Formats: sequence, structure tokens, C-alpha cells
Amino acid sequence: MKQLITDNLAIWTTAPKGIKKLRELILELAVRGLLVPQDPTDEPASELLKKIAAEKARLVSEGKIKSPKPLAKISEEEKPFDLPMGWEWARLGDVTNYGACDKAESTDVDEQTWVLELEDVEKETSRLIKKVRFVEKQFKSSKNRFLAGDVIYGKLRPYLDKVLVADEAGVCTTEMIPIRGYSSIVPEFLRLTLKSSYFINYADNSTHGMSLPRMGTEKAQLALIPILSEPEQQRIVAKVDELMQLCDRLEQKQNGSQAMHRQLVSCLLTTLTEATDAQAFQAAWSRIAANFDCLFTTEHSIEQLKQTILQLAVMGKLVPQNPTDEPASELLKKIATEKARLITEGKIKKQNPLPKISEQEKPFVLPNGWEWTHMINCAKQITDGEHLTPQRTLDFTQIPLVTAKNVRDGAMDYTNTDYVDLDVATKCWNRCKPEPNNILIVSVGATIGRLTIIDDHRDMVIVRSVTLVKPLSINIPYLALSLRSPYMQKSIWRGVKQNAQPCLYLSVSNSLLIPLPPFAEQHRIVTKVDELMTLCEQLKTKLATTQTLQQQLADTLVQQAVA
Repeated sequence: MKQLITDNLAIWTTAPKGIKKLRELILELAVRGLLVPQDPTDEPASELLKKIAAEKARLVSEGKIKSPKPLAKISEEEKPFDLPMGWEWARLGDVTNYGACDKAESTDVDEQTWVLELEDVEKETSRLIKKVRFVEKQFKSSKNRFLAGDVIYGKLRPYLDKVLVADEAGVCTTEMIPIRGYSSIVPEFLRLTLKSSYFINYADNSTHGMSLPRMGTEKAQLALIPILSEPEQQRIVAKVDELMQLCDRLEQKQNGSQAMHRQLVSCLLTTLTEATDAQAFQAAWSRIAANFDCLFTTEHSIEQLKQTILQLAVMGKLVPQNPTDEPASELLKKIATEKARLITEGKIKKQNPLPKISEQEKPFVLPNGWEWTHMINCAKQITDGEHLTPQRTLDFTQIPLVTAKNVRDGAMDYTNTDYVDLDVATKCWNRCKPEPNNILIVSVGATIGRLTIIDDHRDMVIVRSVTLVKPLSINIPYLALSLRSPYMQKSIWRGVKQNAQPCLYLSVSNSLLIPLPPFAEQHRIVTKVDELMTLCEQLKTKLATTQTLQQQLADTLVQQAVA
């Protein structure tokens, strides 16, 4: 087994959840008798089962336990897999006291009593995260009492792999069951059996209930577990501990490598955005280009690259400037003239002018020909939707009522949409009517700043949680990508008011500072960003393909190991 791990380190450490799969494999081999060699001098499991039966009979005669109801005989069809010579299948209820546990009330315990809850146990590894005493966490409802050496089992899905051996007496939530094996059932072996994939699958398929599914006592008592000699149980437990420690070291090394990789990518990308001149930028880019294939190998690194592309775009570092382009100052004059005409014609309302942008307000230096301007100067209207939710209809052929949940990053999502009648929509449109090529921005809740360009001709009504931007004489995809840039997203969240729900007010949206390039350069930036984002998507596809292959290799190793 150790060779299986060490000879395939690259697969276990690169496959998605490879080390998790390796831990599962170790447990599965353990309960199948494939982890350590059998010793022919060990007492067969049949003898252990006789001792268990004798111990139960004695406890019944002494009045310490009730006479158990006989459980159904195990059929050949029930057995999950073949066991080694000398092992036997038994029902959990025949070899343990599953379902028979004492209750404890708050008046029955002292201040130092250990109070165990499901959240105190780490999922997958079953490590104890914290040990809480009654003095720290008093309880009112009944608890299950357990003793040192009892196996504590979480019967609630999705916590069926939270299993630990108690190192001292205490009480636990009734969603955890203390289990005590009879005779020579080693608690640590019972624990790893309950954590093995075959048992988890049985438990998962045996749960009942909708909101909090759990495995019932009768189903648990009927579960099959392998019985083997005590010495072999101890050998298996020792080997599992050894291999799990090896997995821990692999995981620590993997986490360290991932952290270093993230730091390296972040550092190199930051040198691009912080470059003070063309020479420094080119030197930084050369370092990245030379190591491109080994830098952008994770979803996180590819996402960092995408964010850097957007940041470089709005800083004027993504495409070269053309000195013959008409400067952005002239574009702003044209926009102002167009807005004045629309006001005169009564098509838009007059807007209060915002204060001139001071040098101190400007977040970074822009190239020649660019200008800082408020977003309202790039739009004929910025407004939000209906503050009072309009009366809705069940007729899905009517007008969609768009809320924050419908505005996805770069796309509209009309699933789970409410609708309003045309007459209601018409009244709402007196205030604002979204149109194709308008920008919708989420302005309330946890996803503030998420945005999309309306790319269809579907009528809609928006509510207060969505801000509508009607761009004017500006490249709309450029305005959208500038709003998605890290600089702009930070600006948006700096302006958010943290009330009962986070909220981006219109006054903040109007005054957002937009780095405005010449109109011709806006088009070049959008083209370059589209080209580079396509490259990022290709990287993600390549990564997904590689991870799928790694996963298949890991699965093949598992299948070969248990074959």
C-alpha cells in the first residue's frame, strides 16, 4: 500500500480531491483485509462471535442489558464483498450495543463535562476540532451519555463520516450515537469500519426524512460489518494510522505548494499593474510569458489573470496608444452636447453637475489622451427600478420582473422570474424602461457590482435591487469591462451603505470615476480583452481536461487496488 502511494504521488496530489480519494482507499482496503497480511495463527472470527454471544448472555442474566431481539440471518446476496479466510460478516446490532444509550440532562452533569456537538468534529477526517465543557456551553435538551472508548457516530446526513473514539466520558447531541462493541471489538477498528465507503453508502441509502435525513436505529442495527481477530484489528489500525499520517504530510506539502503558487502568481501579476513605464511593464510581462504554462495551472490563477487583464485595460496598459486618436476630452464635449440636446427635446431630465475631479481623487495616472470622468457623464440616464414591487401575475407570457437574481455576470437569467401585466409594466416604464445595450448592475445584497449588458429585445421591468445605466456615445462593452475591473469593483463596494442590506445608492453610481480612453482606443481595448478572455477560457478548458484525466487515473488506481 505504501508503494501504491509513493509510486503514484503525482496522481494523488494533482487529481481533484486525490488525497481525499486516497484516504477512502486506505479505509476500504482495511475493511476488505487487503491492507496487512493475515496471520494463520490468529484466532478465527467464529471464536470471537462465540465470545460476544457469551458476553451478551452474561450481561442479560446480570440485568445489565435487555435480552436483544434476534436479527435476520445474513444472506449471501447482502454481503458487500468477499472477506479473507478467518473473517466473518456480522450485523452491527449483534456485536455492539447500537441504539442502547443512557440519556443525560443538564442537571446530571458537572461544569467540566465534555459536551460534544456535530460541528466539533471535522468532516472527512473526523478530527476533533474543539473540546467544549458544560461550563462553556450549557444545554437544556437531553443528550446521549458516552464513556471513554465508545465510538461516537454521526447518524445525520451529510455527517455520516463524522466518527471518533471518545478519549474520556461525556455527553453528545442525540444526532450522534455512542456505540460500544462487545468482547474484543477494537473501538478504533470499529471507527474506521463506520468511515469506510461501503458503510457510508449503506448508511446514505438507509436514511429517511426530508429536511434532516438520518439513519434509523433498525437500519443501523442491520448493517453488516466485518469481524476478525483482535490482533489483526490492532495491526490494521496501526497501518491505517501510519498511512493517514503519510496522507497528512502529502496534504501539508500540497497546501504549501498551492499557497506558494498563489503568492507567486499574485506577485508577478502585480508587477504588471504597478509598472511605472513601458520598460518596466515589458520586463514584467517577459517574466510571466516565459513561465506561462506553469503559472496558470489552477482555476484561481486563471481568475487572477482575468482580473489583471481588466485592470490593465482600464489603466491604459493593455494596448498601445495612438497619438492620432481624438482625445477623450473631445469625446466628453460631444457627450455633453448630445445630452444638452436631449434635455432641450424633453427626452431626459436635466442633471445636477458633479464637482470637478481633484488630483487627489484620481486613483492612478492615465495615459495621454485619456480623461477621468464621472459615470453619469457617460450616460444619458442612471436610475434604479421600482421601489415598491409591482403587482405580479402568474401568466409567464407577460413581462418579466427582473431582480438581482436575474442579473448574472455577463448574461441575463430569466429562470425563477416573476411577471407583471402589460398595463402594470407600462406604468413602470414611465420612470425607466430597460432597452437593448443598456447595462444592468446589481445594487442591493451580497452580489452588488455584478452586471450585464442587455443583449436581447425582450421587454422587462426592473426593481430597486437593480441599477439601470443607459450609456451615451461611448463603447458599451468598454464601459461594462471597466465596471468589472478590480479598481471599479473596489470603488463600488467602498460606496456601499451597510444598512440591514448592503445598498449601492444612485448618488454613488453617478459619481463613480471612469477612466475614459479615446473612442477609437475603446474599441481596440475591447477587442484585446475579448481575445485574452478567450485565451483564459481555453486555459480553463485545458485545465478541466487535465483534471478529468488525473481523476480517471486515480479512479483506475483505486479499482486496481480493490480488485
